[in-house]
Amino acid sequence: MKLQQLRYLCEVVRRELNMSTAAEALHTSQPGVSKQIGLLEDELGVKILVRHGKRVVGITEPGHIIIGIAERILRDTDNLAKVGADFSKDGGGSLTIATTHTQARYALPPVISRFIQRYPKVRLSLRESSLQQILELMNTGAADIAITTEAEELYQDLITLPCYQWNRCVITPLNHPLLKQQKLTIENIARYPLITYDFAFDAGSPIRRAFDARGIQPNVLLTAIDADVIKAYVEMGLGIGILAKMAFDPARDHGLRLIDASHLFEPSTTRIGIRRNAYLRGYVFDFIGMFSPRLTRDVVEKTMRGGGADYEL
Repeated sequence: MKLQQLRYLCEVVRRELNMSTAAEALHTSQPGVSKQIGLLEDELGVKILVRHGKRVVGITEPGHIIIGIAERILRDTDNLAKVGADFSKDGGGSLTIATTHTQARYALPPVISRFIQRYPKVRLSLRESSLQQILELMNTGAADIAITTEAEELYQDLITLPCYQWNRCVITPLNHPLLKQQKLTIENIARYPLITYDFAFDAGSPIRRAFDARGIQPNVLLTAIDADVIKAYVEMGLGIGILAKMAFDPARDHGLRLIDASHLFEPSTTRIGIRRNAYLRGYVFDFIGMFSPRLTRDVVEKTMRGGGADYEL
């Protein structure tokens, strides 16, 4: 049994059982991938993949168990490499963060600036992604930590650490009629075409709950994952926007006006997600602490051991 065989198997699973796509990602040939998985099956004495002709169409019952073990072995192998790197003297390494555009653009810049000054030899990578892409990056090990604000239950395969709470605002073009209202209401908002995040009206989101509680169906004109895109279309006069209050910058957004909407929507909590049983290098703990000072190394390690976060936002 070879680690290469386990990597090939897990990559085929990640690529939805497409051998050719997996081979491209592994920079090898499709017959080579198929042969190595076949050798692994012969050695274990069970079939892992269900084949129909030359196509892989499913995973066997023992295959699901084997794949789970293979993924753990590969994670532990990666952890071993990180332990060695952590105690080397070159101070190098890498840190990949999967996050949303709003976090990357508005919350992370001062943290990243401090981190780079402290760890100039660490290669830092930001992967701005949708929720599904963030989960995929974390599950495959392509990202070390996730920073996002979606519902905690979506991250059942990760350990999540709450960092801070935030709320939303409504943005309008200059001289918009909504600016003359004494108090912003859901009914006021519903009178105008709405431009907001693509996940804003997912089941369980604070925005969706607020509209549903009033029995109002909004006129959603456009959705996007990028707050700057939302602001651009609002400034063009196509509608009003709902976005994170942190994403409005009065020094830059001269063509827009902000109306606080925190009284209309429940606050959301930004969280850091890490993989269970991951080995975090010292600089990763430092990055987490820079982003949320409450998340000391002791707190993070206790949570990873199953102790739970014993602090309040």
